[in-house]
Amino acid sequence: MTLVVTNELAKVLEAAEINTLHSRLNAIQNIHSNPMGIEVEKFGNATAFSARSIPGPSFNTVKGITDEDQNEVENIINYYKQKDIPVRLEITPAHVSSKFLTYLARIGFYQTDFHSTLFADLQSINDHTYSEILIRELEKDEFHLFAEIYTNGFQLPAFLQDGIAQNNQVLHNRDGWTFYLASFSDQPAGVGVIFIKDSIATLAAAATEPSYRNNGIHQALISSRIQLAKSQGCKMIVGQARFGSISQNNMERAGMKIAYTKTIWVQK
Repeated sequence: MTLVVTNELAKVLEAAEINTLHSRLNAIQNIHSNPMGIEVEKFGNATAFSARSIPGPSFNTVKGITDEDQNEVENIINYYKQKDIPVRLEITPAHVSSKFLTYLARIGFYQTDFHSTLFADLQSINDHTYSEILIRELEKDEFHLFAEIYTNGFQLPAFLQDGIAQNNQVLHNRDGWTFYLASFSDQPAGVGVIFIKDSIATLAAAATEPSYRNNGIHQALISSRIQLAKSQGCKMIVGQARFGSISQNNMERAGMKIAYTKTIWVQK
């Protein structure tokens, strides 16, 4: 059966994204004394994630907000204001109206970006092989390598590597999480992460060393994670990417399609 995009399917896809981030941050929060200052709070339908010691939008964001949560917006603003963290709302087209968006604009919010959510019925995707690329699971003592590839792939400062290694190593052997290392010509070239819950697989992260781009590394990592999802009986695979990015293009080449484009809103 071919899945078509409905409001109900959009809720399922957004829930998968929320579950993935919640699982990740819960693991980091459980590190002794919660050094990253992780907190997760519910405001109506919305889930507000915050990480005091991890700057940037990845872990400091609000997901799942709907029209019904208009009365919660001021509480959300105060929640982040107390932490001195900018408010960032991720809004999907299935659950908000022009009235809600007008309200956000009136109180000083504006749209800054677009982000694509993609999905596929796994029965509709054919497997692909990439003979020149070796992909295996990452070992527990290799998260320094994961962090190096990740920071290089996203052009992040090298001083972030220790934190990235620690914040991902805590997920090793945690239910639902699998990390992959891709090698090209016997050299580490890329990493990929998948999270599985409730028969839905989420492409949680991926990065390629800049010097190994245009060799199919990212596509091979997508293919390997699709194969794992199939082997574990998943019905659907979900992923997120910057609109029009290479990551989005590679997911589409693998057989995924865009479910919706969400908008990112921040406060002036």
